[in-house]
Amino acid sequence: MAQAIRKISKEVPNKVEERAQASQEIMQELADNKDAVLAAIQIMKGMQDMGIYDALRGMMENRTEVGAIAIQQINQPLVHNVIKNGMNAAKFLGSLPPGQMDTLMQGINNGLEKMANTSPEEKQQSFWKMRKKLSSPETKAAIAMMANFMEGMGAVLKKNQ
Repeated sequence: MAQAIRKISKEVPNKVEERAQASQEIMQELADNKDAVLAAIQIMKGMQDMGIYDALRGMMENRTEVGAIAIQQINQPLVHNVIKNGMNAAKFLGSLPPGQMDTLMQGINNGLEKMANTSPEEKQQSFWKMRKKLSSPETKAAIAMMANFMEGMGAVLKKNQ
């Protein structure tokens, strides 16, 4: 039969061994990722040349004054309006059904593409050619949609006067 283990000794590496192992691991990672490390160093050198680090260092040294200026700028009425308008825009976009917004954005995109691809001779159209385009189903659908939009917007504007 085996003898019972009576003494357990835990090996604790000393500080010198820990540092040597850490240095070895760092050097291994640097060697494995040489291209990424060199690219990061070049980016940091470019930022140093542009003076970004000096500006950051100055901001950190004067962080109390910089914070006070930032709070003053944020506390202006125009910034309050921007924040409120941004929240209203997000609320508006959140209230739209995704399919409806997708259809609308595709229509706008298609209309802009068609407008950009209009030849110079098409820009100078006669009244009769424009009248013919107005009777196309696509143009009628767009005009009906815009008329409904204006009617809905007008109802809200009249109610909120």
